[in-house]
This record gives sequence, C-alpha cells and structure tokens, in this order.
Amino acid sequence: MNPGVQWVTLLYMLLAGGAMGLAYDSYRVLSLKLHFARWLNAALDLLYWIAAALFVFRMLYAGNQGQLRFYAFLGLFLGVWIYFLIFSVTIRRFVVMLIQSVQYVCRLLWRFIVVVIGLPLLWLWRLFLGIIQLVGRMLLSVLKLLRWLTKPLWVMPVRWISSWLPRLKAKPWIVRGSQFLTKLWKR
Repeated sequence: MNPGVQWVTLLYMLLAGGAMGLAYDSYRVLSLKLHFARWLNAALDLLYWIAAALFVFRMLYAGNQGQLRFYAFLGLFLGVWIYFLIFSVTIRRFVVMLIQSVQYVCRLLWRFIVVVIGLPLLWLWRLFLGIIQLVGRMLLSVLKLLRWLTKPLWVMPVRWISSWLPRLKAKPWIVRGSQFLTKLWKR
C-alpha cells in the first residue's frame, strides 16, 4: 500500500472520529434536554454505536478498501480526541441553542395556530350557542303566547269534564264496573 493511500485513510479516520464525537455530543445534549426514558436511552445508545460502526467501516472502505491498520485506529482516536479538545463545548452550546430555537419556533407556531384558527372557531362556537339560545327563547315566547291564546279552548272542556266527574263516580253502573275490574285484577 502506498503512502498516499495511507494518508488519505488517516485523514478519513480523523474525519470519522470527529463526526462520531459530533454525533455523540449532539445525542447526549438531546437526551439530557428531552428526558428520554431509560429503556429508550439504552436503545438509542445501541443505535448510536451501530450507526457509528457502520459509518467508520464505510469511511475505512472509502479510504483503503476496508483494510484495518494501526494508523486507522490512531486516526480514529486522534479525530475523537481533537474533537473533544477543541469543538465539544462549542457544539454542545450550539445544540442547546438550536433546541431552544426550535422550541421557540414551535411555541410561536402554536400561538399563531391558536390565534388564526382557534379563536375564530371559538367565536363561531359562541355565536352558534348564542343563536341557539336566541331561537330557544323566541320559541319559548311563541309557545307561551300560543298557550295564553288557546287557554279558553282547553280550559273550558277540562272544567266541564271536571264538573261531571263527581256525578259520574256516584252512578251505580260505574261503581259496579269498577268493583268488577278490581276483582279481575286481584285474581
């Protein structure tokens, strides 16, 4: 293997180590800010390491067709070390700022949706309820007026029947019929 391929592989491994550090810092900040459950955190750790291994293998394959040499491990270690030495704090602050920006945009979007969609729907609902109450009150007023206007039509027959009811109870055929029905009922 010529030295040019070795240097390219070392450079690829340095970049792969830096990318692994960047992904790890981003994942760590996200898991701390979003408070994942323990089981989900373990599953995401496993996924991170699987993805990192695949990425490193891909970079190694691109550099020297997947041959494992000492300088590949050295480049990977140096890439992670340089990343954590120089860029880690800045990247973590950037990820925190990015999370806060996304949360702010989401809150702003939610307020916009509430103002643009929610409030008009609430106003329409209140208008609908007001119309229903108004129609109900008008209908109740009309029914009360109809009851007052038709009172003579239904009060007079009731008074006429109620004046005959005591006399009907005293009739012998009514008394005998009610006694007969009572005897039938008791059997």
